[in-house]
Amino acid sequence: MRNEAAWTMFEADRASKNLGMRLVRADLGIAVVEMAVGPLMVNGHGIAHGGFVFTLADTAFACACNVDGRGVTVASGADVTFVAPAREGDLLVATAEERTVFGRSGLYDVTVRRGGEVVAEFRGRSRTLPARA
Repeated sequence: MRNEAAWTMFEADRASKNLGMRLVRADLGIAVVEMAVGPLMVNGHGIAHGGFVFTLADTAFACACNVDGRGVTVASGADVTFVAPAREGDLLVATAEERTVFGRSGLYDVTVRRGGEVVAEFRGRSRTLPARA
C-alpha cells in the first residue's frame, strides 16, 4: 500500500535526497529508506561518519512517523547505537517500525543494515504537532 503523505514528505526532503537516499517502502507503521555510502561520507578512520548513518535512520523514522497523514509529526528525541562500521560503497538500508503511539507521542525503532549485518540501532521519539488554524 503506497501512502501518499510519506512519499510527498520525502519528495520535498532536499537534505535526504541530496545524500542519495531513496524511499523504498512506506506502509502503516513501517518505512524503509536506503543510501549508498559515498566518498564524502567517510571520516578520518576510513569509515562512514556516524552522522550520516544517524541521518539515514532519522529519515526512515520521519517517514514512518508521517505515513498515516494524520498531521505533521516531528522528532522529539532520538538515540543511536553504532554496532558495526560501514565503508564507502556500502548500501545501507534503514527499516523503521512503529512500536507504540500514545496521544500525540510515539516510539519508533530503526535498524540500519548492510546486507544481513546490523550497522546501527536507533530509537526515535515523535510528537505530532497541533493543527494550525
